[in-house]
Amino acid sequence: MYVCNCNGIREREVRAAIESGACRPAQVFRACGSQPQCARCVCDMRQMIAEQDEALRYAAE
Repeated sequence: MYVCNCNGIREREVRAAIESGACRPAQVFRACGSQPQCARCVCDMRQMIAEQDEALRYAAE
């Protein structure tokens, strides 16, 4: 599934960037070698980052 249609960034690429340490959408874009265009995907990226943070928090307990 595409998260960012403007840059052709897929969900798996966003998740890989997050797992590599990206904690902001700007860092995800950098990891994917692109820049935000229309920014519609930023909310989705923030949600994915929050989900990963929550999963890590539960795993640490």
